[in-house]
Amino acid sequence: MAGHSDSSSSEKKSSEAMNDVPTFSTENMQNNMKVIYYSRTFMSIIGGVIAGILGFTGFMGFIFYFLVMAITSIGLIAKAKFSVHLYFDSWNRIIFDGFMGGLMSFVLFWTFAYDIVHIF
Repeated sequence: MAGHSDSSSSEKKSSEAMNDVPTFSTENMQNNMKVIYYSRTFMSIIGGVIAGILGFTGFMGFIFYFLVMAITSIGLIAKAKFSVHLYFDSWNRIIFDGFMGGLMSFVLFWTFAYDIVHIF
């Protein structure tokens, strides 16, 4: 009997361990990543237009981009109610995903707005 109760307790431990493993819905995770991508792209475009209107050039414009992306990351974390692991599998997803793609949009709209406001 002692052997049997030991095996049932080990089964309980293994089932509890299975419950501790976080499970994510692939569809929900893809939707959350799409929201991050769209948010970063939108904020990159808006930030690029603002940087161009303000006349930022060179290094100052890139510093402004990093500031905009930091504010965007904080906003996304706040939107997730600071419980990032409920919606994403890691912090890196919410902080770094879409960072370089947003940079290309930022530079495009930064130079476009700068040319319209300050050259013409």
